[in-house]
Parts: sequence; structure tokens; C-alpha cells
Amino acid sequence: MNEGFSRNGKTLLSGIDPAGRANRAADAVPVMDKTLYICPSPLYGYGVERLLARIAGFSNSAVLCIEADPELFALSQKHLRAALESYTQLRLTSCRDRKMLCSLLRQEWGPRFFRRLHVVHLNGGWQLFPALYDTLAESLQHEITIDWGNAMTLAKLGRRYILNAVRNLSLIPQSASLEELSFGNDPVLVLGAGPSLDTILNALPCTHEKRHFRIVCVDTCLPALKERGLSPDLAVVLESQHWNLGDFIGLSGWDVPVAMDLSALPRSAGIFANKLFLFFTPWTELRIFERLGNAGMLPTAVLPLGSVGLSAVTIARQLTRGTIIVAGLDFSFTMDSYHARSTPGHLSKLYSKNRFKSIFNTDAVFGKTVLNTASKDGGKVLSNLALRNYRDLFEQEFGADPQLFDIAGTGLPLGITTLSPQAAIDALTCGSITPASLNPIPPRLCEKKFESLSIFVQGEQDRLTLLRNMLTGEAPMDAVALVKLIDECDYLWAHFPDYAGAAELRPCVSDFETGTAKAVSFLKRLRVEIDPFQKLWQCQINNAPSS
Repeated sequence: MNEGFSRNGKTLLSGIDPAGRANRAADAVPVMDKTLYICPSPLYGYGVERLLARIAGFSNSAVLCIEADPELFALSQKHLRAALESYTQLRLTSCRDRKMLCSLLRQEWGPRFFRRLHVVHLNGGWQLFPALYDTLAESLQHEITIDWGNAMTLAKLGRRYILNAVRNLSLIPQSASLEELSFGNDPVLVLGAGPSLDTILNALPCTHEKRHFRIVCVDTCLPALKERGLSPDLAVVLESQHWNLGDFIGLSGWDVPVAMDLSALPRSAGIFANKLFLFFTPWTELRIFERLGNAGMLPTAVLPLGSVGLSAVTIARQLTRGTIIVAGLDFSFTMDSYHARSTPGHLSKLYSKNRFKSIFNTDAVFGKTVLNTASKDGGKVLSNLALRNYRDLFEQEFGADPQLFDIAGTGLPLGITTLSPQAAIDALTCGSITPASLNPIPPRLCEKKFESLSIFVQGEQDRLTLLRNMLTGEAPMDAVALVKLIDECDYLWAHFPDYAGAAELRPCVSDFETGTAKAVSFLKRLRVEIDPFQKLWQCQINNAPSS
């Protein structure tokens, strides 16, 4: 068929050699492995088979045809039916929803199958819904990027996360879960540590008696709050490494409730142990979390967003049904200001200043990824790709919340309603808080919880002992039983860069049965991980309180 056609005044298919035009467009496409080729509105499917033939040598590339118009989708289904049956690298969908399309991507090809995305226009059908097709392609590219970014984070920090979580298990029986804390309908001020924080802090009343709202802050804010005589109702601690220990210098003995992630640095818990509320950010799917949940030992979950500021907002939404106002979440910086006054980063710059070293951080200000952009107040601020990504994630997660407000200042616009500083103070001070719920006290040491934890820890120790004995030949090894045990102990290998928590990517039963190079390499690395974790579980057993 060589007939072209138009719709809504737009030529979708040329009447002059449409198949040849599409084939020439397919020939001009650069073909690479691990690439998802998006074909918006394939119509009769001209050029699709030519593109499929060109990528036939790349087993990890594929073509996804998207048709947003129902009538044209039926047309494409009819004319692509034979190609869909013949080519395993071809998919056709009418999905118009970004989240559903990303879910389809994971369902059809699994994690990290593609490294990049390329949009191919084989005809003019895309002109009917250009913005929609662009949005869908951007969402798929973002999904691919996030998937690889998460994998790299897991490879770098995954082992640290699980080591911290195991060490922090002993806190569970003597601490409250975050779900036991509630602020009712009280308004909440969520504080980040950006430069704009100084303005709002100077306007706040110092004492609880004069304050009619709650304060939830990130841990980096604590020194700035203490210097001004402000005591938060909850500080959020998320960092798994030692970088945030400077946030706690001089704060020992300060009576501040803390919400701490189960995978946070264990040392952080000792500073505010008297009022500790635990939560859990599932950085990846692990069987050990299921077992903890079944044992009733897993704290309440908080969506993993990668930023302590975003986590603080998420926690505030869980704690209150009232108004939430955020301040200091700038996602930007200036030549000489990166954090608010009295925060560790700001003090470090002041302490290091001398005749030869300026307070300006030239590496950050003049770096290749620095962006000069507009702030909420119309001025110019500096940002970078990482901060912009967090800002975009903030808008994606919280932009539709009518109870969430921002304060005007020098930070990036967050995609929510912005209030003037005075309007924000008025909104926060118009209500009252209930004194009885001001300082929730964690439950007392519970022998039953320690008993459950002891049983759980012993079970984990037994699993590792059996796995080690299988690998050393001290116990008979059956490939099926080995794979089952490997999956149960997936925290041992979830951080391996070539698997990064994806069970479907690890060697299968047949690999272990035949002893492939992939299986042997995997088992050697796995064996190295067992002994340190066995010692860690044994420490948990030794440190358990006697009955």
C-alpha cells in the first residue's frame, strides 16, 4: 500500500513512496547495543522491519512502537501483527501514561537492559501528539537513567547500608518505630540547611511556649538551631557514612527527638539515644527485609528519595494532617554560601580561610556541571545537575499536595505554592499544639522483642553457616538448594556491580550445575562475603542482654 493520508490538517504519511521514505529514515538511524528505539505512531509499520533488521546483531537492543490514537493503534496492530510474531525485539503499545509505560519497560525487559534511548520518526504520525510522545520518551529515558544510577549507588554503598542495618538491629527492641509518633493536626515547619534558612530562623520564636507549630529538621540544621536557642520536635538522620558526625559536635545531652534510618551510621544513635524513633528506607528489595517484617522487627518504611531533605518532608507528611511549610530546601548555592550559618560546612569554610585560601569554593562555583539559574525571588543562584535532579524529584513527589507550601527566598522554585516569610509565620502561628503529645517517649526495653531478635539473629547465622559449608564441601551441595539459599542471603551479593540487587541477573541453577565461569566467579566473591557477616551476627548474639 503506497497511499498517504492526513488528519487534523497534518500529513501523517506521504503519498509519494511512503515505504521508501520510512526505510531511508530507518537506514539513517545509528544502531548500538543496549539501546531502546522508540517509534512514535508507526501507522502501517513502514520502516520498522528495516530498523529491526539493522539491530538484529545487537541482542540487547529493541524497538518499542507507541501509538496514542485508538484508531491508528488498531491500524498498526493489523499491519504489524506478522512482525510482532516474527521479531522478539519488537513491542507495540497504546499506553499514554508515563508510570504505566515505565512499568511496561521493566516488565518486558527487566532491570538495566538498556543504557540509552533513541527516538525514531519513520513518518509524520507523531505530529498528532508531539508533546505526549516527547513526555513519554523523556520518562523512559529518566527511568533508564534512574535505574543505572540506583545500581551504581547500590554497588558503592549497598554493603555499607546492610552492615549498618545489621548493627542497628539491637536498637529495635529499645526504640520506638516512627509510626508510633504523631503530630495530629499541628502545622509543621520542615527545615533544610540551605543558605535561605538564616532568614526564617531569625524570625522564629525560641521557646516552645511561644511556638504554635512543630519543627522537623535535617541533621545538618541542628548546630544552627542550637546556636539560636531553637529546639526541634524531630531531627531526621539518614547518612550511612561518617560525613554527618560533624553535625553532632557539641550536641551531646541535648534533649532532641531523632528519627533515624535503620541503615544510618550506628554511631549517630548514641548521641540522641533517649528519644530515638526508627524508620526504614528500602534501598533495594532483599529477602532479609521480608524476614524482619514477618518477625515484627521492621520499622515503618519511608520512601527512598536519596536526600535527607526530601525524606524529612516525607516524614512530616506521615506525622501530621495539618499544614506543612518547608524552608532551607534550596537545591542551590551562591559564591560564598552553601549552607546556613553555624552549620558544619559553613564553619569549616570560615575556619579554613586565611591569606592564601578564600571562603569561595572555586571548584564548586566554576565546575563544569554548575548551572546559573533563577531563584524563587527572581535573582540568580548557582546549582548543579545533582541538586536539580533532587529539585525535580521534590516536585514530582510533592507538587500536587495542597497542604504543602514553600517560603520565598533564594532557593530554586519547588513547584508548590510559595508564601512570603511573614505569611508563612502567620500560617504557622495561627493554631496551637497539644502539650501532651509534644515529646513522645519510646517504649521501655521489651524482653519479648529482644527474644524475637535473638531468634532472628540465630536464624541468619545458621543460614550463613549452611551456605559456607556448602561452598567448602562440608555439607552436600545441591544446585537447587544452593540457589534457594543464595536468594535468601541476597544481602551478601546485592552490591555486586554486575547484579546490583537484581536476582534475575545472577547465575541460574544450570550455571551452578555445569560450573560455568559466571557461576564460579559469583561463588568465589560470595564466599568472601560470608565470614565478615558471620562475625557481625555473632556480635549481635554476644551483645544480647541476658534474661
